[in-house]
Parts: sequence; structure tokens; C-alpha cells
Amino acid sequence: MKTILLGIMFILGWSCNSQQTLNKTIKDLFKTELEKENINSGILHVYSKSRGINLQIAKSKVDTINNNSPFYTASVTKMLTAAAIEILKDEHKLNFNDKVAQYLPEALLHNLHLFDGKDHSKDLTIAHLLQHTSGLPDYFTDPTNDGSPNVINQILTNPQKSWSAEALITFTKQKMTPLFSPGTSYHYTDTEYVLLALIIENVSGLPFHQFLKQQIFQPLQMQSAYINLKSAPIKETLPMTKFYAGNLELSSLTSLSADWGGGGLVASTKDLITFLEAYLNDAIVTKTTRLAMQNWVNETEGMDYGFGIRKVFMNAVTGSDTDIELIGHSGSTAAFVWYCPQLDTYISGTLNQLEASKSAFMLIHDVLQIIERHD
Repeated sequence: MKTILLGIMFILGWSCNSQQTLNKTIKDLFKTELEKENINSGILHVYSKSRGINLQIAKSKVDTINNNSPFYTASVTKMLTAAAIEILKDEHKLNFNDKVAQYLPEALLHNLHLFDGKDHSKDLTIAHLLQHTSGLPDYFTDPTNDGSPNVINQILTNPQKSWSAEALITFTKQKMTPLFSPGTSYHYTDTEYVLLALIIENVSGLPFHQFLKQQIFQPLQMQSAYINLKSAPIKETLPMTKFYAGNLELSSLTSLSADWGGGGLVASTKDLITFLEAYLNDAIVTKTTRLAMQNWVNETEGMDYGFGIRKVFMNAVTGSDTDIELIGHSGSTAAFVWYCPQLDTYISGTLNQLEASKSAFMLIHDVLQIIERHD
């Protein structure tokens, strides 16, 4: 009996020391990342129930943050907008192949998609919008027809401007040209997710931010989650973590109102992991609907895109010899939430810097390789 007890104590002690070593290795890696000159702050959360991992780190050179600080998630928002559409589908209020003209005003759609002398506006489906196959231009980053500033540049040059959804669509129609006929190719665009948020409002009868709060944030207890400039979190929390483009702090700009259905979510790492775990375990939408959302098309080398969700093959993205895959989404502020099925591990965080998206991917890769080698 004594021998058995000693054996158990040895195993428990080894496991504890092993976990401490893993945590320290990841913390040291994150510290090195934060020492880079262009990174002002960062938050990291690594979670795996099966592996007994729940590591949270938050560091900043410029403001007070902690592990639960909410941050600007940018395009991670698209997963929740897509999930909202899927909730409405499960409630039999719409279908993926429905024409968007069924749910949006005719004036808004008028001349929205003129391509090669044909008006495709009434051919657009909800699925086209979800999967970036509509052919619509991106009001944020695509060039304008007359060379005037696109919206991403106007956010910086006119920081006090408040953008409505309708103004964004009008800007797109007046200043840009569609790229292809619906369903014939792929082009990532926030324009589609503004239209999706408007569909959510028109079908549900609720403001977009209120629908997310009632249908996702409250049921999942995502305490720090809200839509920037539109709503407040369920529970009082710290201010949104500052984020930057170069040395310019963007967090307080009213012009960020241009980032809405495709990028306005503010949330903590715990909120994001809670959402993705619930989603992948069919606690938000039905399994049938979730699997339909994972009808992948190629986005770029190493990345496929479904309905508001991305699949990443890390060997192709990083050039490393690994079979690790990720399912989730990332955002332009170097924000991310991913699930790695091979390691049964969730990883979420941000580097709060527009120029740091590649660094964030390498950080994710290195953290997961540390966990993989730890086996």
C-alpha cells in the first residue's frame, strides 16, 4: 500500500512540475513577443480541458489591463454575425439560399451589384454574403473608382465621423465596382457582413447588438462582450484595451462605427473561447446547420473559408513541418480565437496592433508546438 501511495504521489508531483514547465515556456515566449518595439500590449489565453491547461497572460506597456480585459476583436465578429444568421435559420425564419432581396429594402439594393453590364443585385443570396462569394467590393480596403480615400483611410482622416450601415452601402455603390458575378469566385469583404447585420435586424425586429446580447452573450454568459459604440457589456468591466496602427491609437475613434457587422465586437479571451467551444459543441446552432457552415472554399494558400468561419493549415501558412489545423477566426488588430482539433486546445488573444497579424499567427504556431512537444 505504501509503495502504491508513493507511486501516486510521484505521478502527481511529476504532472504538476510538467504543467508548470509548460506554462513557464509559454509565458517566456509571450514575454519575448511583447518585447518587440511595435507591440504595446497583448493578451493570451490557452485552454484545454482534456490537457488540464488554462493559462492566461496579459501585459501592457501603455495602459492597465488584466487577463479579463476586453479587446477589439475586429473580424472575429464575423463568426458571431454568421452564428446569428444560423440561429434565425434554425428558427425557420430564413434559409442560406434565400435571395437577400427578400429581407432588404429595394432602395438599398438598387444598383448594388452592377457587373459586366448586368444588374446582379437581386441574384445575391445569404450564402454568398456569408462566404464572401458575392463579388461585392470591400468598402474598407478596396480602391475607389475615382481614387478618393476608401473607408479605412477615412477612419483616420475623419476620426469623428459616425457611419451608418446605409451610408456604408451607399459609399460602396457610388465609389466602387463589383469584382465578379455572384457565386463565381471569392473576395473577402466587410460589405457583405453589413448587409447580413441588416438582415438580422429586419428578420428579428431587434437591433443587431441587442440580438447578439439576447441570443448569444447572455445565454453563454459572455460577460464582457458588446458591440463597440452601440452597446455595453453584461457586467461592468475594464475599458477596451487600446489598439494601434503604427503609433496611432485607434480605440477611441468615432469613425470605428464603420466596423459593425463584420468587425465591431469587443470581448475577452474567455468570452471568445466560451463562444467557440459552445459553437463547436452544437450549443448555439444545430449540428446540421453548423456542418453546413463548414462548406469550405479556398481563400488563399493554407486557408479555407466557410460561412463566417476559417480553417487554417499551419504548415502552409508558416512554412513549418506540422499537421496542425485551426478552426476559428482572426482579425486585423491581431486578435484571434482558434480551436486546434489535433491538440484539443483553444487559443485566443490579441497583440492590439494592425501590423502584427503575421506575428500573431507565428505566436499561435509556436504555442501549439510547445504543447505538442510536451506530450
